[in-house]
Amino acid sequence: MTHIAITRWVFLPLALVALAASTLARTGAPRIESSALSVEVDLASGAYTIRSQEKLPASLTAGVAAKVNGEWIHSDAYPQHQVRQAPFINQLGEGAELTVTNSGLPGRPDLICGLRIYSSEDFAEVEVQVRNSAGKPITVQAIRAVEAMGDPILNGPDTADRVLSDSFSEDRPAMAIHDLLPAEDGMHRGVGSQLIYNRESRQSLFIGALASQKFLTILRLKVDAEAKKISGLEVDSAGTTELAMENSLRESPPQDRMELSLPLAPGESLASEPLMIALGSDYHAQLERYGDVIRKLHHPRVATPTPTGWWSWTAFYFGLNEGTALTNAEFLAQELKPFGYDFFHIDEGYQYARGEYTTPDVMKFPHGVAALENHVRSLGLTPGIWTAPLEISERSWVYQNHPDWLIHNAQSQPIHAGFVIDDPDANRKLDPLYILDSTNPGAQEYLRKTYGALTKDWGIRYIKLDFMDDSAIEGNYYRPHTTALEAQRIGLQVIREAVGENVLLDKDGSPMLNPVGIVDAGRISQDTGHTFESSRDAATGIAARYYMNRNFFLSDPDAFSVSKQTVDEQEWHGGKRPLTLNEAEVSIALSAVSGGMFEIGDDLPTLFLDKERMALVENRDLINMARYAHAATPLDLMDYAPEDQIPSVFLLRESKRTAILAVFNWTDHEREHRIPLSAIGLPTAAHSHVSDVLNPPAAAMENVSEIALQLPPRSVRMLKIEDTSVPKAEPVITAMAPAEAEPGKAVSFAAKAEGDSAPVVSYAWDFGDGTSAQGAAVSHTYTHAGDFTVRLSAENMEGMGAEKALRIVVRGKIETRFEPSQIRRPAAQP
Repeated sequence: MTHIAITRWVFLPLALVALAASTLARTGAPRIESSALSVEVDLASGAYTIRSQEKLPASLTAGVAAKVNGEWIHSDAYPQHQVRQAPFINQLGEGAELTVTNSGLPGRPDLICGLRIYSSEDFAEVEVQVRNSAGKPITVQAIRAVEAMGDPILNGPDTADRVLSDSFSEDRPAMAIHDLLPAEDGMHRGVGSQLIYNRESRQSLFIGALASQKFLTILRLKVDAEAKKISGLEVDSAGTTELAMENSLRESPPQDRMELSLPLAPGESLASEPLMIALGSDYHAQLERYGDVIRKLHHPRVATPTPTGWWSWTAFYFGLNEGTALTNAEFLAQELKPFGYDFFHIDEGYQYARGEYTTPDVMKFPHGVAALENHVRSLGLTPGIWTAPLEISERSWVYQNHPDWLIHNAQSQPIHAGFVIDDPDANRKLDPLYILDSTNPGAQEYLRKTYGALTKDWGIRYIKLDFMDDSAIEGNYYRPHTTALEAQRIGLQVIREAVGENVLLDKDGSPMLNPVGIVDAGRISQDTGHTFESSRDAATGIAARYYMNRNFFLSDPDAFSVSKQTVDEQEWHGGKRPLTLNEAEVSIALSAVSGGMFEIGDDLPTLFLDKERMALVENRDLINMARYAHAATPLDLMDYAPEDQIPSVFLLRESKRTAILAVFNWTDHEREHRIPLSAIGLPTAAHSHVSDVLNPPAAAMENVSEIALQLPPRSVRMLKIEDTSVPKAEPVITAMAPAEAEPGKAVSFAAKAEGDSAPVVSYAWDFGDGTSAQGAAVSHTYTHAGDFTVRLSAENMEGMGAEKALRIVVRGKIETRFEPSQIRRPAAQP
């Protein structure tokens, strides 16, 4: 039996305090501090210590280093360590900074470490510069901002530590939360961020990259298995080769595995990516603050409504053809579009080759994909397509005609980076792959033409950008000394400019932070499919990256599957037996708690005669969770019971009145959970109404103080918990539109909800001329003059509605005469 007693996470702003700089009498160490943290520097070694200001403080002591001309130089090897203290102000606030200059090694560059804390934040920033004071050119391979000296102090035995390391992409390697022991190869390695949590002291250390413009941030928590202790912690700004060697470069020859090496002329400097370092006793707050800071720094594209619809991959894999696509489009439009499912996403298999996406496979699409997409649009659906923008197959036009557009090794040969199919069990290696050099003008023109055609000629409005991790390799680029992550952002920016602002881009693969601000959505979990195991494997990524939703991008948790369909040829995804109803509920519930994209991954006609399965995709509470677009908090993310194997308890606060509690059983055994409502900040016994989301006919529970659940193997319970002391309330909405308009000219209408009632999930506009539209922001063109009453209807998550009426006066007429002077030719297209 598991007893969940979880602190309610209350987020209060830190009191604004004056940051003090002082010299400690005992050590002479320069020091800055706030109410949350202190930072001090050891003048003898140049090491810094970041310490929480809690009663039992957690701390991290570290030096810095750099790999220069192939050798590591460490800060404690320098004879001089000078420290300067000064105030600073930036877009996150104001605070104090210590600048530590490590110098005096003949023929070696200076290492300069910047340490910042804020007056109103509970984290520190660390950034390191290599300044070439050597008097001759040097090369830099990596910059280390954290080289821990001793254990991070979390005030509990190291054996009680759990480690959450983010990955090279959503599944390279598969996301997992590990106990400190055992540690594969004596190390827990992360990319971008790492959270270390001690289950006894309940204190944690979080380190996360604040940028990904040039370098990959690689974190290595080293473990001494014999001593059962942490033996080191390193955080490097480096190239991607260490990770690519385990992925797309796994079978490539040594000359294709190029270590990043950047030249630095005398007097020049090169900076690491900045790090956020947080210490304390609230790991949820640390993760959520990290997401909030990324949103403030990088201005992500997160305003789009949740894409809800269907995708082809797990329904047909490479077997989709014109007929099956049309059948599913028509089913989606007729049966599920009224519930909001209007995205129609064709995944891989339609194209001739990777790197040749505007050339369809005529064996499967004899009339072309553009004609199919025209039909999709005529059904009122939004067409989407899959691409792998930087991968180039040996069969493709680019490889056959322009190998000069590819990334090359030092011998001027294109770097080989894996295969489309690499199945050692079946001895199948099909379609060798190479990587497009996005800094090459010819390659950029190829991207412009390809993505311009997909959007302008095919009418595509959603594009998946896959295998960005396999494409992020170091090499010789057309633009000298470009890093893999710089090149990836250049390629993504070219695509964004080609498709315009109104096409939704979804990154699949790639480190999490690198595409932020360019893409709209991003995969956060492994591929799902028609098996319970694939849902369970995806769950950790969805839980661990919950804070990214609407902070980095709109989360893409991959599609859910609820039908009895199996695809026998797909060993892992397809399954050998149909999902049970319990397993189907797990799949759709996991997608709902992500707060992200909501896509069905089944051949839709397989659902038609199964009322229980159709009821799942039509479930209003689940659909509203997707529309609300907030991720549920995994309450037991780092302190789940060992018998649960992975995080299992999720809470979504929809409003002051309503919350959704989802409890999963990932095991093959029955599990019991007892969750006091007060422990998770929900209503007391006198004011609770608890109903079953997935089984609405089930009897509701009234005025309970504790949720007691007995879950069968491989199942989920989703409960709607309402605080009956808070009355349901109609939404308060504001509608905005001009008072006057002209015929033939578009008018913009916008609506927003005010106050703290339940979130509004639908807006419907009646323009008063026999036409209508849905959405918070819409455009409409009147065809004739008149006085029109525009009516706006809104509905919130509690089913409460409200209406607004606007009067708009349309005056004038549409000019019908021929006027050559008013005719314009379109601007030249790329």
